[in-house]
Amino acid sequence: MHHYLNYPANRSYHRRFAIAFIALTLTACGDNNMNDLHDWVDGMKKRQKGTIEPLPEIKTVEPFLFKPEDIRDPFMQTDRSEMAEESKGDNGIRPDTTRAKEELESYELDTLRMVGTLNQQGQLWGLVRATDGTIHRVRLGNFMGRSFGKIIRIKEGQIELLEIIPDSPGGWRERKAALDLVEASGGKK
Repeated sequence: MHHYLNYPANRSYHRRFAIAFIALTLTACGDNNMNDLHDWVDGMKKRQKGTIEPLPEIKTVEPFLFKPEDIRDPFMQTDRSEMAEESKGDNGIRPDTTRAKEELESYELDTLRMVGTLNQQGQLWGLVRATDGTIHRVRLGNFMGRSFGKIIRIKEGQIELLEIIPDSPGGWRERKAALDLVEASGGKK
């Protein structure tokens, strides 16, 4: 059937054909006319060279002289009189952690919005909108926010609170805060 493949002469013919094809291909790629390349290189050499900006001036910094004579060594044990002075920061202010938390204490104060007031039987209530859209009625003595904020005054345009926040290790301090009435347009009054 294909007995011509068995002849050694046919194999050498195929090899010679492959070598001739490769040689012909390489000669076609090796065009000696490289004028375009030389023109491009010459053009790049003739281009005006850019300038490099000078380095910025280095400013000298005066060294800081550390004098540890006036500073207490943190690794030395302090005497009891110094410790007594440091513990004087306890002013007796502490949040009541035993009372039941009110619903508005689960929100950060800055996420709550005062949307109005309600005068009911001579008592002024504040209307506060939570982030979920629910409107809550609050009165003097209610708590709001996560910093133990107790409502101390309700006015037509503002709810004032007294918060208890951590001050120093183991210490607390009071801070005044307020919610201002938000107008219907979304801005503050």
